[in-house]
Order: sequence, then C-alpha cells, then structure tokens
Amino acid sequence: MKRYILKRVLTGIVIVLVSVCINFVLIRCAPGDPVRILAGLDDPNEDQIAVLTAQYGLDKSIPEQFVVYIGNVLRGDFGFSYVNQKQVIDLIAEKVVPTLLLSLSALTIAVLGGTLLGIYCARKNGKLIDKALCAVSYVFDATPSFWLGLMLILIFASWLGILPTSGMENMRGHYTGIRHVLDVMQHMILPVGTLALIQFPYYFRIARSSVLQVMSEDFITTLRATGMKEKKIFNKYVLRNALIPTVTILGSSLAFLLSGSVYIETVFSWPGMGRLLFDSIGKRDYPVLSGIYLILAITVAVMMILVDVVYSLIDPRIKYD
Repeated sequence: MKRYILKRVLTGIVIVLVSVCINFVLIRCAPGDPVRILAGLDDPNEDQIAVLTAQYGLDKSIPEQFVVYIGNVLRGDFGFSYVNQKQVIDLIAEKVVPTLLLSLSALTIAVLGGTLLGIYCARKNGKLIDKALCAVSYVFDATPSFWLGLMLILIFASWLGILPTSGMENMRGHYTGIRHVLDVMQHMILPVGTLALIQFPYYFRIARSSVLQVMSEDFITTLRATGMKEKKIFNKYVLRNALIPTVTILGSSLAFLLSGSVYIETVFSWPGMGRLLFDSIGKRDYPVLSGIYLILAITVAVMMILVDVVYSLIDPRIKYD
C-alpha cells in the first residue's frame, strides 16, 4: 500500500506539472490582452501599455514567462493580481473560506440527504415514496442552478421578504460575535439550499441504484438462504459494497470544491472562488487564473489518492500492489 501511494504521489506531481503547463499556455493564448483592458479600450495610451507590458513581464515569450512563473511558485510566490493589486495567494486566501463554507455545507446536506433517501427508496423499491422521490430527483437534476437560485430569491426574498437576496453578511449591520454568525447563516440559507438541491439527485440515484444492484447479486440470495437476518445482510454486505460509487462521486466533488460554484456565487453575489475565477477570466488576470488552476490541480491529485485509500477501508477485498 505504501509503495502504491508513493507511485500515485509521483504520478500526481507529474499530472500537476502537465496541468499547470497546459493551463498556463491556454490562458495566454486566449483572445484578449489584460494590459489593454487595464489601460482602457476606448482611448488606450500606447506608452502606458508598453510600460505595463514590461512591468508584468508580458513582453517575454510564453516559454520564458513559464520558466519565471515556475521559479516564483517554487519560492512560494504565486504572483501579483493585475486587477486587484494584491498578492494572488492573499487574494485566494480571502475567497477560499467563503467558498468552503458554502460548498461544504451544501455538499454535506446533499450527500447525507441524497444517500440516506436513496438507500431508503431502494428498500422501498416500486412503492409510492420511491416513485415520488425519483420524480423529484429528476426535476432538480434537469433544473439549471442559476434559474433555481433566481426562483428562490423571488419567492423567499422578494415576495415573502424573510431572507436576504445576496451577499454573505449585512454590510450595514456591523454585527459581531454570535449575531454575526447568525447573520452569515441567514445569508447562507438560499445559496446553500440551491446548491444542495442541485447536487441531491446525483447522490440519491447513485445510492439507490447501487443498493438495488448489490441486493440482486447471487451472494445476497445465498446469504438469505442460509437464514442470516436481513438487517445483518444489509448492514454488513449490501451497504458497504453500495457505498463505493458514492465515495467516487464524493471524491470528485471534493476535488473541485475549491473552484467554487460560479453560477451560484454569481447569482447570490457570494464572495467566493467561483466569482473570483469568473471575474479573472473576463479581465484576463493571468496570475490569479494560474494560481487557481494550480491549487485545483493539486487538490484533484490529493483527493484521488485519498479516494483510493478510502476504497480499501470500505472494502478490504480491494488491494493495491
């Protein structure tokens, strides 16, 4: 197992380097010049453009820029944002907490709710509750996240007036202590609810179909024929085997957690990584984009290793040589 993890770590490092290289080149090959955006598109000053281009090192070739970037990253320097005039690592650190707060809350609700209801419906296969929840899952799966967010704002914020429309906190309140915590929680209800409802169908259907598949296996029939109690069969054999696909989906979701949810964060004006990524793409903020993609690549590599380890813990039959 240790040798396998070491191999995966080395493979992950290679994948991260390749990902960083590809993203670095693609970002700079995309149409648009960040310096001209900063200088103004209406009446650009060519002298100012030349100074900014040299200042940000954009007068060098892409291979030269890449070598400089890798050298800076190895020293812990992720660069300086063209637009926000801040160190990229500081800018990301400001946005990562709101994103984790939003995404982890929604993911926890979706995983627990979807998995538990999926398991329950699998045991009630074909009954009214199973058909009803399956229909609900299909509805939310087909619903665009931004549209659902707008509808929830319209109902609970505009019509009923019981929840805030946007933001992470009341900027006029200047709350502290427990009042500040409650204010943030109130602002979280709509975006977290929207994101959880959109993610719910994946975990619901995965859990339901996995349990149904395992329960139809021949070895389950054999265990029943031996007289083993149904509860023991389900808890010891069905559930553990059925959880593996859920762990796979959960691992993928956690891997991309730091990238945030662009649509949800935009609709609800949530100050997270999703909005930062979206704004940086529009303004061609190369250092910020490179920093986000680097962190995302590292997160994906780490999570894939952790998922493999969890596999072996859930099902001891899974061994890695």
